[in-house]
Amino acid sequence: MRIKPVYHHDLETPSGPMRTHCFMPQTDRTVPALILYSEIYQMTGPIARTAAMLAGQGYLVVVPEVYHEFAEPGEAFAYDKPGTDRGNLLKTTKSIEAFDADAKSVIKFLLASEECNQRIASMGICLGGHLAFRAAMNPEVSAGICLYATDIHKRSLGAGMNDNTLDLIPNLRADMLMIWGRQDPHISGEGRRLIYDAMANANVRFTWHEFNGEHAFMRDEGHRYDPALAHMVYTLVYQHLHQTLC
Repeated sequence: MRIKPVYHHDLETPSGPMRTHCFMPQTDRTVPALILYSEIYQMTGPIARTAAMLAGQGYLVVVPEVYHEFAEPGEAFAYDKPGTDRGNLLKTTKSIEAFDADAKSVIKFLLASEECNQRIASMGICLGGHLAFRAAMNPEVSAGICLYATDIHKRSLGAGMNDNTLDLIPNLRADMLMIWGRQDPHISGEGRRLIYDAMANANVRFTWHEFNGEHAFMRDEGHRYDPALAHMVYTLVYQHLHQTLC
């Protein structure tokens, strides 16, 4: 399915306007929506290409700028040391309450959208995986997809580095797809086990996959990219979205 030209909305949040990029299939009917949370670099080329690919499957894909309070609208950070350092700093500068408020603003926008059929999922990569996990705790979200979600096991997201994501897992009613890389130094085997056990003990509906891949193995730039593995994971993503939203 072809997609329309990319457009954006500046959504109101308690911490200021949030540029949100929209990728919509070329159709006149309403479609399910997918909130796509980026890595710490905001909407880079790889994130935009991922959004376009997902939209082509028949979804309204929206990419909120997770650091809108600290960056210019439309700004993305480079995949280099300065960009990484800036993204990691902002990850623990912004409050967890602000991250959550952003999610509620996007959900409110989608429920009012004439393009969305009221079915919503969240998906995220790295930092975005953690944000997608928390967004999926909102009752309006039917499904969540988390690609090597960072910091859940360490409780280190947001200002003060003391988030409550693990404690809130019993509130999770969305159907989750969890993707991990065994060679990812950011989430150890013990950390993955902690998250798995918390989800299993809370009777969350989830599917869990661990692959022989490094951190960012899905990103189509950089030496850690694994195209064959990424293709396999996207197949799982499409299947999960179809089963939960369609």
